[in-house]
Amino acid sequence: MQSRKIADVLKVTDGGLEDKEKNLTSSLDNDNHHVQIDSGSALQQYLDHIPISSIAGIKNSPVLELKAGDSIRDAIHMLYKKDIFAAAIVDVLSSDTASIRLSDRYIGLIDFTSMVLWCLEEYDKINKSTMENHLTDIENDGFFSILDQVPQIGQTKVSELAKSFLWEPFFPVNLDDTVLHALLLLSKHRLHVLPVIQQPEAGLIGFVTQNAVVQHLLQSSELEWFDSIADKNLSDFRFEGQQNPSRVYGDQTVADALKLLWQNQTCAVAVVDGQTKRLLGNVRNSDVYNLVKNNDLLRNRTILTVEEFIHMETDKIKTDPTIEHDHGAFLTAGSLRLKNNFTPRMDLPVANKENETLKQIMEHMTETNSSFSFLINDNEQVTGLLTLRDTILQFAPPCVNSSIDGGGFFEFALEQSGCQVKNGTMIRNH
Repeated sequence: MQSRKIADVLKVTDGGLEDKEKNLTSSLDNDNHHVQIDSGSALQQYLDHIPISSIAGIKNSPVLELKAGDSIRDAIHMLYKKDIFAAAIVDVLSSDTASIRLSDRYIGLIDFTSMVLWCLEEYDKINKSTMENHLTDIENDGFFSILDQVPQIGQTKVSELAKSFLWEPFFPVNLDDTVLHALLLLSKHRLHVLPVIQQPEAGLIGFVTQNAVVQHLLQSSELEWFDSIADKNLSDFRFEGQQNPSRVYGDQTVADALKLLWQNQTCAVAVVDGQTKRLLGNVRNSDVYNLVKNNDLLRNRTILTVEEFIHMETDKIKTDPTIEHDHGAFLTAGSLRLKNNFTPRMDLPVANKENETLKQIMEHMTETNSSFSFLINDNEQVTGLLTLRDTILQFAPPCVNSSIDGGGFFEFALEQSGCQVKNGTMIRNH
């Protein structure tokens, strides 16, 4: 009986994810013996030897830090000025910073859209309760006028937004952590990005995005262990958010769409035709930026219809979404910018048919730099909403404890390779 450690196979392979898998499979083809082994540790070790540093675009992503004591006004101003979608929140309450681990300085992440939607929600509450005309005059001067002249909004501290669950948890990773570690964090927590820190002094150096992780997984396309999952029809999976996606009719107002974004904490609201229910477009979290930069849109949000709104992106170039942009470094950096010209226009929503495969929807979302895709039927009516996280969940282990079954992806990969593992050793069955 001849055995070969997974770690030994992976260490001698200099290529990417696909090269490592082929090298591993080739090595196992030379093993003509059989032994019964534990399935959970097999592909955990495989992905546990692929470093996060192999994911493209990490250091290209923009980095900004906010203090927990910063005002909402200053925080939004800073993100807007620097064209950054989200920032890390730093805890500066302790004077003994030398005794604090680098990762402990960061206590959360917050994004531009969440703060803006919170401000508009609070502004509407104040407006309804006071019925004072001067508030309308303030709004007419633009969003930043609200922050400057309504202190109960603009002077609220970033730390206070934690009460509204607007912070995203801060789960940092290092460049020498593994893809397995990233998959585990993204699947077990509702995270849009993983902050990357570098010890001891560099601090936060970038982010791993969901889009970049899915692109990395797609490098294994056409390999049997990957395709056995990815080539399945969408109907074979059960997704968390597939049912009842948020939607508005085209004749409803922009304010109605913003209300749904806030209340449902969703990434997008579908815009559908009132008669045919056909998908016309979408209003995404990132589109809230338009109301900050355009005073007229903000002022008219309660009378402007969403159908009119989705056709107003005159400054966004209409490009082929599959055009070569270096699908890694370039798009990862762009997805964390407020001015992101590589996302589809609002009137060109990302959508897939119900009878397509998981791989097709993964490819479509990454090619269009989108975090989601609407599911539509043959009549172009919306039947569901799938996110990048929904797809990541299909490939992530339930636990790093190798004594626990690894789940669908790992079971299929092990089965397709015709192997079993025991004590970290993978052996070919014949």
